[in-house]
Amino acid sequence: MKNILLPTDFSENSWNAIKYAVKFFEDDKCHFYLLHVNRVSDNYMNGSPYIVSDEVLEDVYIKPSKHQLRSFLKRIATELTPNINHKFHTLFEYNFFIDSIRKHVEEKHIDLIVMGTKGSDGLRKIIMGSNTGDVIKKVKCNTLTVPEKATLTNIKEIAFPSDFSLTYNFQILQPLLDILEHNKASLRVLHISKNKTSLNSEQLKNRELLQDYFSNIESSFHYLTNRKLEDAVQCFIDSRDINMICMVAKNLNYFQQILFHSQIEELSYHLKIPFLVLHETP
Repeated sequence: MKNILLPTDFSENSWNAIKYAVKFFEDDKCHFYLLHVNRVSDNYMNGSPYIVSDEVLEDVYIKPSKHQLRSFLKRIATELTPNINHKFHTLFEYNFFIDSIRKHVEEKHIDLIVMGTKGSDGLRKIIMGSNTGDVIKKVKCNTLTVPEKATLTNIKEIAFPSDFSLTYNFQILQPLLDILEHNKASLRVLHISKNKTSLNSEQLKNRELLQDYFSNIESSFHYLTNRKLEDAVQCFIDSRDINMICMVAKNLNYFQQILFHSQIEELSYHLKIPFLVLHETP
């Protein structure tokens, strides 16, 4: 039984992530936890250092939020195909956002967080919404980010950018292997260098470890030279039938440059391609 956390702010972005998650796990037994967090910092009045009263808090924030959570449950029941193996639960928190996420990841033994990301309306902002970006960087739990324009089709190819600088614990790669096997998908390992240089001995060893680990999967290794990692990823996505990008969070060099930018006008993969970010378990 998988435990999936679905943080929602009741936007269409978060609804699209919920749809994607339900479809993605349609063959699995799952507990889905819909979590809405009213952040403490949002509820200060006109710059006042005092938090609103309990009565106002209940009427203005808590009751409407719980009502919207129930509405989302009804929407799931009416718009998505019911699955007897899927159980849905609602969670409401009045807390700091990341604290709430960490709390429920631990208490509910969450296997995966699925969150929506902003699309074209965020062109002049950072790629990921601040909540999604914070979760990826600050919560040690595997996270799937779903852009608002992403739709789940048959997963045929998954891109895995790597500079081969890290020796991965195979346990961290198991979720990726599970997805590849379940979908009979192909893995495309992508190495990008800013200058055309040969791999050193450590990189060659780590590449061989990846080859061995995914030996039973249809896979290929690709090498690109580009001074901008994000441009190279975009070029690769445009040339393939990539349905998902998977990255390991501790590989900060690739992780930061590919996922976080100030401009995304020419990076369409951020608008359509889900990102699976893998973390080492604590």
